[in-house]
Amino acid sequence: MNRDLISAGDLTRDDALLILDTAEELARVSERSIKKLPTLRGRTVVNLFFEDSTRTRISFEAAAKRLSADVINFSAKGSSVSKGESLKDTALTLEAMGADAVVIRHAASGAPHRLATWVHGSVVNAGDGTHEHPTQALLDAFSMRRRLGGLDGRKIAIVGDVLHSRVARSNVLLLHTLGAEVTLVAPPTLLPVAVDIWPCAVSYDLDAVLPKSDAVMMLRVQKERMNASYFPSEREYSRRYGLDRDRFAKMPDDAIVMHPGPMNRGMEIAAEVADSPRSTIVEQVANGVTIRMAVLYLLLGGDTA
Repeated sequence: MNRDLISAGDLTRDDALLILDTAEELARVSERSIKKLPTLRGRTVVNLFFEDSTRTRISFEAAAKRLSADVINFSAKGSSVSKGESLKDTALTLEAMGADAVVIRHAASGAPHRLATWVHGSVVNAGDGTHEHPTQALLDAFSMRRRLGGLDGRKIAIVGDVLHSRVARSNVLLLHTLGAEVTLVAPPTLLPVAVDIWPCAVSYDLDAVLPKSDAVMMLRVQKERMNASYFPSEREYSRRYGLDRDRFAKMPDDAIVMHPGPMNRGMEIAAEVADSPRSTIVEQVANGVTIRMAVLYLLLGGDTA
C-alpha cells in the first residue's frame, strides 16, 4: 500500500482486498468484551476536520483508540484557522508535534493531496469537497461483501445527488476495481460533467435499474452545496428518484439497500425502507470503525505490528 490514502483510485485490487480482509480480522476484536489492541501504542493520530462531521470523525477517533494510538482532535472552529492560519501553517504545526497520521476533512477538493506534500506522516482523506471519500467507499464495499458474499459481477446502483457526492466518486472507482458493475441513476442536472469517463453506466430511470440490482445505494440530496435549482421541487425529486415502498418491492428478494448518511427520510428514502431488515445503514456505521482500524493499522502498523 501507499503511505497515504487520498483516493480510492490509488488502491489496486490487492490493496483493496488486503484492507477488506484485515477489517474482517479486526471485526472479531470488536466482538470481544475488551476491544483494544496494542498495535499503535506510542503513535499519534490527528483528526483535522475543517468541515462538520459526526459519523466520520467519531469513527476515526474510535478506530485509533481501539488500536491504542494517541488521538488529537483538531476542529477549525475555535482554532488558529478561524484567525486566518493557512492549511500549510497548520500542517507544519502538526509536523512539529510529531503526528504519525493526519486524518483530514476539508471543503476544498484536493486539500489532502496538498497536505501530503507538507507532512511526513501518513495522510488519510476523510472527505475533500465534492472530490472523494475513500474510507466510506471501503466500508460500503465491506458491508456489501458481508451481505452479498462477494463483489465480482455484482450489479450496484448508486442513486441521487451524484454531482455533489464524494461518496459516489470513490464508490465507483473502488467497486470497479473490485469487479462490480456500477450504474449511476440521477437526473441529468445532478450528474458531473465528465461522468462519461467514469468506469460505470448511467441511467435516468430508477424503475428500470432496480429489478437488476444486487445493492442500491441512495445518496443524500446535499442542499447545503446547492446554489441553483437542480430539480423542480423536493416532491418531484422524491417521486422520480426516491426509494419508497413500491420501488423497494421491485428489487430482487436478496438485494440490499444502503445509504452513507445522514439521511433525508421521506425524500430520497422512505423510513420503512431505511429501517427494513434488508437495509445495511446501521451496519455501515459499525463497519466504518472496523474499516478505519484496518486502514490505520496497515498505514502505521503493518507487518511490524
